Parts: sequence; structure tokens; C-alpha cells
Amino acid sequence: MWEIYDELIDAVPKDLKVSDCCMGLNWILVKSKATGIAMTPLEGHGSINMAGNIVGMGVQELAQYIKSWNNFEAALALAAINSALNTEERVKQLTGRSVSSHPRSNAFEYYRHLFLSKKVAVIGHFPDLESLSEICELSILERRPGHKDFPDPACEYLLPLQDYVLITGTTLINKTLPRLLELSKNSTVILVGPSTPLTPRLFAFGISTLAGSVITDSKVWNFVRQGGGGMAIFQHGCSMVKISSSEEKDTTNSRTAVTV
Repeated sequence: MWEIYDELIDAVPKDLKVSDCCMGLNWILVKSKATGIAMTPLEGHGSINMAGNIVGMGVQELAQYIKSWNNFEAALALAAINSALNTEERVKQLTGRSVSSHPRSNAFEYYRHLFLSKKVAVIGHFPDLESLSEICELSILERRPGHKDFPDPACEYLLPLQDYVLITGTTLINKTLPRLLELSKNSTVILVGPSTPLTPRLFAFGISTLAGSVITDSKVWNFVRQGGGGMAIFQHGCSMVKISSSEEKDTTNSRTAVTV
């Protein structure tokens, strides 16, 4: 069950050090090679055992906490992983395009044409999903379900029936991703959200597309420190990036890829 986590830890260069970090109300930032981001958990234990000692830690050492059952430690670790992997240089290497040339649209808009008349499940209630229900058979699964959402245990019954499954990257934090991928093995899977690590190693686990983010402006630090949250992060130095297994250029660390 830990294989996907071990791959992420192993993908982090051993010589990187944490130079800064911030745990905001809505987002967590870690700086090393670049700035990595992860969503602040809504639930779990709010104390961090290594508080006061994070700056100066090896990024790979901090990355090991992705296996922690303390959601806040795991989210901090995910931000550390993303500080090493979600960089402008790597995106150019993987896709042959600069971050600025990637479409400024989220995965739900960008891949909308693929969802037409299909069965589509989304893990996590993202903003403005309701319009998708006009073109596809949409199921939204949420740990805290709202109106028309399914509770997350419904994934056991619904995911094996889907054509497309879009999963929030925060499922890496709460350790539900391995099971969700197992249930979605017959579907095209897109891992979505700013917390998503941009590494082709994830393609080996049945993920076809990574719809994540790269921090391109240091102003994101003030935004997060001052409690900023939601989609406004994309107006404060966070850029959307999509990497598909069918277009990924650098296969050095990739395994067998699934074509979207």
C-alpha cells in the first residue's frame, strides 16, 4: 500500500534542504529548489512534532512524513515533495513547454470535451462542478457531502462503473489514494488540484494525467501568510499545469504509461 509514497520520497533529490515553510489557514508552503504547495487539512491533529526544526531539514527527510497519520505532517511533507518536483524547469523538461504556455484552465474545463455522455466521478467537491452534470453522468464524492454529493464510502460502489475518475491530490495526505486507484483501475484517472505532485512516476499506478500546479511568483507567500485560500491562489503566483502520460517527454523515471 505504501509503494506510491515510496516512489514520491525516492523522487526527491537527497541534497535539497528546506529554506522556508509556512502553514497557512488554507495552504501550506515549503521552499527548497522551488516553492511547493499543499492544501491545509480540514481535520486531524494540528500539532507538528518537528515544529521549530523544519527549516534546514533535508527535503527527503521531511518528505518521509508523507506516511504520517498526522494529516498536518503529511500535508507538510507533500508540500516539501512538491518543492522538489513541481518546478518550472521540470515542467519544461517533461512537456517541452514552459509553465506560462500551459492553458490557464482547470482540468474540468480543459477536458470537458472528453466527458461528453460519459460516466464521470470526482473525488472532492471542487468549485463550479455542477455545470458538468449537463453533459455527463456526474457523481461527486465528498468526505463532508453537500447537496447531491455522495458520501465517500460510496466510492466502493461507484468508481468501478466510471469512464473517468478525477481525484484530488489531497487523497495522498489522508492515505485514501491507493484504494481509490484500485477501484478506478478500469477508468481513465486524472489527479487534480494544486497539491498534485508532477512526476511521471505516478503514471505507473494507473494515473493518466496530472493536473497540478507550479509556484511562479514569490507573492504567494504573503497571500498564504495572510490567510488566503480557494481559487484566488491562482491570482497570486500559482500556475496550473497539466502533464499527460501520452505527452510526457522525459521517460527516465517513468514506468509503463497509460494513454489518455
